Amino acid sequence: MRQIDFETWPRRQHFDVYSQYDHPHFNMCANVELTTLLPFLKEQKISFTIAMVYILTRAANEIPEFRQRIRKGHVVEHELIHPSITLLKDDDLFTFCTFDYGVDFSFFATNALKQMAHMKENPTLEDEPGQDDLLYMTAIPWVSFTSFMHPANHDPSDSVPRIAWGKFFEEGNRLKMPLSVQGHHALMDGLHMGRYYGKVQDYLHQTGVLLDAI
Repeated sequence: MRQIDFETWPRRQHFDVYSQYDHPHFNMCANVELTTLLPFLKEQKISFTIAMVYILTRAANEIPEFRQRIRKGHVVEHELIHPSITLLKDDDLFTFCTFDYGVDFSFFATNALKQMAHMKENPTLEDEPGQDDLLYMTAIPWVSFTSFMHPANHDPSDSVPRIAWGKFFEEGNRLKMPLSVQGHHALMDGLHMGRYYGKVQDYLHQTGVLLDAI
């Protein structure tokens, strides 16, 4: 982790403006294509949830703005950020579940399966105090939504990106899925969101290379 030097940071003026907003977060929602991904996952018997969390986390780690966080008026940039997801239990309630990100998908998937099983038996709605090297993620697989709003305290320093995906659907001969991404405007703009969606879609098309069978 490194601390951003405000004296040389090109984004300093934007940070000064948007960090003063009561609600500096902005959200985008767009469809991504799963036509290549879904048959591959079915053939390889890979969990859709784990594959999606991996792809979304990998893409975020490749964009510095998604790894930056606000801490007491300063900005830090993490070397790696990790997924923290909502996990549905058998009683129709959910638990938080955080696990480590690693580029190697086999390692990531094995660790994720273990942690998900553990959290179903030991549910919690608490995160580690002060931990912000995270991506908050949730799935709404029952609805192909066209917009999304995350619950949050009105804390202008809360700079953890929030990501949600919905029910996939057919459009012509293609399979698509809504993807919502929320970020802090003091740290990122629509340009960075656009780069994120582009990286995610590239990975969704390249799953034969990206997701080695486990």
